[in-house]
Amino acid sequence: MNSGLYFLLIRVKKTIGLKIAGKDGSVPRGYYIYTGSAQKNLASRIERHCRKEKKKHWHIDYLLEFADVIDVKIIPNASWDEEAVYAEKWLSIADFVPIKKFGASDSPAESHLTGFLTKKKIIQSEMWSKLKL
Repeated sequence: MNSGLYFLLIRVKKTIGLKIAGKDGSVPRGYYIYTGSAQKNLASRIERHCRKEKKKHWHIDYLLEFADVIDVKIIPNASWDEEAVYAEKWLSIADFVPIKKFGASDSPAESHLTGFLTKKKIIQSEMWSKLKL
């Protein structure tokens, strides 16, 4: 398993103010799915996202400084162009989008970060149940 898509289930305990690339944003308390892809070193990418100490490179790094990854699912060997498709699927069931184009600067998707009021809505969704651990 060297490449594929990954989905981080993230918990934000209190509203976070972020400044990314000179833009201010706010991420309210709740649960989030972040859709990402790694076309090599998938396991290393996921492991990196789960670490607190790291150099900030991607949008998600700024959020994860203040939030927790509580679960991860993957689609092994999925191609990069499927990332936007899955991000849009999460968007279709999300309760809100905290920051437009978050993690999606090179993607046609509105955002790769989708917000949910409850964890239950995510884990009971058909999308989540079809993904691999």
